[in-house]
Amino acid sequence: MSIGFSNIPADMRVPLFYAEMDNSAANSASSSMRRLIVGQVNDAASAAEIGSLVLVPSLALAKNIGGQGSMLAAMYDAWRKVDPVGEVWCLPLKASTGTAATATVTITGTATEAGLLNLYVGGVRVQANVINTSTPTQAATALAAQINAAVALPVTAVAAAGVVTLTCKWKGDSGNDIALQQNRLGKANGEFTPAGLTVVATAMTGGVGTPDQVAALAALGDEPFEFMCVPWSDTTTLDAWQLAMSDSAGRWSWSKQLFGHVYSAKRGTLGTLVAAGQARNDQHMTIQSVEPGVPQPVWVQAASWTARTAVFISADASRPTQSGSMPGLDPAPPSGRFTLTERQSLLSYGMATAYYEGGYLRIQRSITTYQKNAFGQADNSYLDSETMHQSAFIIRRLQGVITSKYGRHKLASDGTRFGAGQPIVTPSTIRGELIAQYAKLEQEGHVENAELFAEHLIVERDGNDPSRVNVLFPPDYINGLRVFALLNQFRLQYDAAA
Repeated sequence: MSIGFSNIPADMRVPLFYAEMDNSAANSASSSMRRLIVGQVNDAASAAEIGSLVLVPSLALAKNIGGQGSMLAAMYDAWRKVDPVGEVWCLPLKASTGTAATATVTITGTATEAGLLNLYVGGVRVQANVINTSTPTQAATALAAQINAAVALPVTAVAAAGVVTLTCKWKGDSGNDIALQQNRLGKANGEFTPAGLTVVATAMTGGVGTPDQVAALAALGDEPFEFMCVPWSDTTTLDAWQLAMSDSAGRWSWSKQLFGHVYSAKRGTLGTLVAAGQARNDQHMTIQSVEPGVPQPVWVQAASWTARTAVFISADASRPTQSGSMPGLDPAPPSGRFTLTERQSLLSYGMATAYYEGGYLRIQRSITTYQKNAFGQADNSYLDSETMHQSAFIIRRLQGVITSKYGRHKLASDGTRFGAGQPIVTPSTIRGELIAQYAKLEQEGHVENAELFAEHLIVERDGNDPSRVNVLFPPDYINGLRVFALLNQFRLQYDAAA
């Protein structure tokens, strides 16, 4: 026997007992699936962490970095409602150029009864007291005071002559997505404008610009993240992330092997969202379809969706995420929700869909924007985002096994006669290792058809580089149950047996 030691020298003469540690056969750890929130801070924010990656363990720190009412703080808050223990990092960004979105709430008339003004800002209710005989100026002043007192809101308010002007706390077109709604719950739930007053709210508008994604991606560097939430869905932003995630030179390339998946959300009509889906073709991006009437802004929607995915995939990388609940999110009004036919259209054009059931907004199908191959032909190989996480999980498993067990081995051809215990590996040894790992993956429910896998697996020594092994690894991924189709071939009565 010729045992290969790594540290104890062969010519050691000093007596007596020496031992070295070898952990190559003990590694059973799984890779950490870190989370990343990319979010915008308030224009007034000045934290040193802006523009840099930072581990954020609490909502208080997110608020300290981004500012009260910031997009970053709202995203973190939504995330923790779904994923309370995951390792969450943030990349806080500030827009250097652009304008902030604004809106007005105009009050006219004179109150003839006492009551409450109910204004929802991004899904959060603000109530202001109105006394009998209140003038527009008094009512507007009271409403503005309540808005400013609610520091977690993404807007500030100024009242003048019966008009409340709302301004987003940061620059950019994202502020246009802050929904303003009056008396959303209706009279049945005690929400109505006091008699004598008329309140008219305009939509948030005028916001222009997005933070520099090139600078953001430079700050991201080569840090590994499995779940990345990006709140903007404009073409420039998505193109930048598509390039960063690419298979050729990005995070999914052979040279980086960082993997991960990007999640975003976009609000719009069916036509708007279908057009947006048609413009994309990226297996590393999932964009949630958001109806126009949904109260919460898209960045909160995206954060909750990504957090739910992170919890599910971290527990089982091959299990579908459908039906996952997103606490704290409200649906569009019943008449404003996408129908079955509309959701089918969205899913046919690369846009992920949600539905409302049992008191929660839920993931319906988390598809990617990938729809066609390089020749423009329909291709469903990367249809579901779960397939991407499943792929990364399996590759990381093999990476861990090979680097732990054979990181400093010598390579010999099959049939070489070497002593037992030598740190030598052959193609057949690696083949056996891969088959064993595949069997383990099958038992864990990630793959199937182990016999066919072994039949198609190829492991060979490179003909030009004697220190290299080439492997054709052909896994058969296990699939999620997506559709259950039943033909109810009923009878009024079975015929008597002949």
